[in-house]
Amino acid sequence: MLIQFDVCEELRLDLLRQQISARTVQQPSMKHTAPAYVRYERPPVVEPVEPLALESGERLGGEIKYYDYGVVSVVFQLPFAGDWESLVRLASRWVWDIDFASRAEPIVRRMLERASTAMVKPYTRWLSEDYFIFHVREAEGAPTAAALIRDRSLQIAQVVRGDRLELSVGECNEVMHSQVSYYANDVAVIGWNAAFVYDTTAGAETSIQLLEYANSQLLEFRHYDELLTGILDGVYDILGHRRGFFARWKLAKSARNLHTVLLEVTELTERADNAIKFLSDMFAARFYRLAAAKVGVPDYKDLVARKLRTAEELYHSMVEQFNQSRGFFLEVIVVLILLIELLFLFRGQPS
Repeated sequence: MLIQFDVCEELRLDLLRQQISARTVQQPSMKHTAPAYVRYERPPVVEPVEPLALESGERLGGEIKYYDYGVVSVVFQLPFAGDWESLVRLASRWVWDIDFASRAEPIVRRMLERASTAMVKPYTRWLSEDYFIFHVREAEGAPTAAALIRDRSLQIAQVVRGDRLELSVGECNEVMHSQVSYYANDVAVIGWNAAFVYDTTAGAETSIQLLEYANSQLLEFRHYDELLTGILDGVYDILGHRRGFFARWKLAKSARNLHTVLLEVTELTERADNAIKFLSDMFAARFYRLAAAKVGVPDYKDLVARKLRTAEELYHSMVEQFNQSRGFFLEVIVVLILLIELLFLFRGQPS
């Protein structure tokens, strides 16, 4: 269970390590032995959190991860053993019946109270994302990935959708279309709010970290989308209410503020977008692209890119209007100076 919060513009991980008893996340280990890997530009800092007790009596162990681009991720785990129908019921209850975000937020706020100096420009309102990963380590008969998909596609689709009822053939096929495998004995089926992973513990480690990273990216681009929407609304309001010469003259300050925000958002989006690198590992890159597409990262990324272009166009329009007003003002000054000189010239001539 991943619950993520966008808490600030940046987290100073060097200060964070000094203020809390935490460790740095190890770079993900790859499924194969080729000299290729995934690495973080700035690995997140992680520390354990108190177990979360549910009303059903379940106790979920967990940890909290701090990313340098201002996202905090709470990861809860519950060991499970049972049949497929039990897993389907558990998935449905977790996905729809339990509000994990409201339970995790107080934990994150308590943890961050100790590290307030490590937060750069903290937000008053936190956006959040949650995601469920159902990791099956062993299945009866040790089936291959192909056999598991053939025999258990209906139950896997129900788990990914979080639905107790039997899905239609079309919906089941839609869910199972989003699968990815590397070896004959592993497979991941990725949905927009949950994923099913059939793999060993070591093999699933990279998949889980990539799913976590994709969701943190979604959270960041959601934040920038909201931020740019508010900025553009403010600019439209300024342009709509300011009329006349002097109103245009005041556009310079608004244009400078808009350009400053544009530069900051561009820098921050690039940092979030490049937080993890795929060095020649084509499977990890393919897995990430599928995960990002399913949770909606490209859609929000395109929205942010379009709004950045719109803001850039507005900035140039505001600067052009200001320059026109300044040019007109200078022309008026020159004309006045000429008129004054002519006035003194004619007054100085003898009658």
